[in-house]
Amino acid sequence: MLVIPGSAAKSDCDGVTRRDLLRVGGSGVLGLTLGDLFSLQKASANNTKGDAGNGPGFGKAKSVIFIYLQGGPSHLDLWDPKDNVPDKVKSVFKHQQTKLTGTHVTELLPKIATVLDKTTLMRAVSYTPYGLFNHTAAIYQMHTGYTTDKVSASGQLEPPSPKDFPTLGSNIIKMKPPTVPMLPFVMMPRPLQESNVVGKGGSAGFLGKGYDPYLLYPPGDDMDMAKMDRIRTDDLKLREELTPVRMERRATLRETISKGMPEVEAAVAKHDLDEYYGKALGLVVSGRAKKAFELTEEKAELREKYGKNTFGQSLLLARRLVEAGTRFVEVVWPKVANSDNHSWDVHTGLSTRMKTQAAPMLDSGLSTLITDLDERGLLKETLVVCVGEFGRSPQRGVSTSGNQNNDDGRDHWPYCYTGVIAGAGVKRGYVHGKSDKTASAPVEGAIHPTELLATIYHSVGIKPDTIVYNHLNQPRELVKGEVVSGLLS
Repeated sequence: MLVIPGSAAKSDCDGVTRRDLLRVGGSGVLGLTLGDLFSLQKASANNTKGDAGNGPGFGKAKSVIFIYLQGGPSHLDLWDPKDNVPDKVKSVFKHQQTKLTGTHVTELLPKIATVLDKTTLMRAVSYTPYGLFNHTAAIYQMHTGYTTDKVSASGQLEPPSPKDFPTLGSNIIKMKPPTVPMLPFVMMPRPLQESNVVGKGGSAGFLGKGYDPYLLYPPGDDMDMAKMDRIRTDDLKLREELTPVRMERRATLRETISKGMPEVEAAVAKHDLDEYYGKALGLVVSGRAKKAFELTEEKAELREKYGKNTFGQSLLLARRLVEAGTRFVEVVWPKVANSDNHSWDVHTGLSTRMKTQAAPMLDSGLSTLITDLDERGLLKETLVVCVGEFGRSPQRGVSTSGNQNNDDGRDHWPYCYTGVIAGAGVKRGYVHGKSDKTASAPVEGAIHPTELLATIYHSVGIKPDTIVYNHLNQPRELVKGEVVSGLLS
């Protein structure tokens, strides 16, 4: 059987999926080689055509807000508290009922408890059978769907490389570019980081820098809660002496010159400069992106609800960006993974740090984002995913990753933890999966990070088994994971 990319079976902008390759079968007898099949990729249509009925939730998300709780929040002390367990396992925080009957969270999340009826709780995110206890290794897989094979002598991953697998936002904007002149992918307010390894898992990797995120990292350290008030987007506005008309005239002049220089045009044709130049010009001239960053246009009351801190204002900005047409926004938790204060990496000081610093920001920010999107009618077309690279150990004070932990701390635990997903075809008021009596392992409904990524791709209308090509032009699947259809309706 032969499948031609661009037909009803087509799945991505490159036009070939794993299934296509398997189904090409005996096409050689028709005179069509595998090489010929690949040569048809350029002529393929958009990847969602003919695929509207490809399972529940397919293509319902116009945009994605990926809230990355870097550091690994303790699921036992937030989302999945347990009763009738040893004191070393039991959370130091009280339980409370949520909008979902029979579903409890801890007292740290009173506002989130009132909006869970708009979301799905994923109670058994799990790296089983192979746990990744290192922050950077887990971050890399959660973002790319792959494990890295390069580790430094210190045990840390090597810095980002053009050979890396692309982060999920880069894959999405390549295959599903925005339809309006808007920044396609924004990452804020700080990079993914552990120790001196900065940005691993957060770049376009072998796709090329043209698909890197727009990095919005305002000045100020991680304890500066007002840093979002100092956002600078000077590269998104025209200089005063350059009117939109002048810029359009310059574009016309460039086109005229290019037509008279065929040698130069031929030399750069493969880089699609006209496409990139046109997008950049449209972005700046329209002023759409610049306007989206104006947080001062929001009512003071709403800004307070999100939280007048780096995390809350980043989520508010994420809503403004998707409203303006940004395809993918990633909000990284505003404290480096292995550190103190409001970092989720609570090897020590869990009871104070989570109660007074981290949890209040999460509670206000996430609950307000869900409510705000829902009230504006944006939640039905915006996929919201909130997850960390792993959870925390069921027993306090024990070492699972070689770190020192006291009785008021928990170590890394990748085998079972909780995430939240909402919007764009996701079931409302649902709990998917279940952990065992100590929240150590999944009992049912386990979701591997690769399966979560597959579900995100599916939601934006991209088949997870789409074939992409790495820096050596070798075919690779977008992600080796199955869609978790149980999350979708």
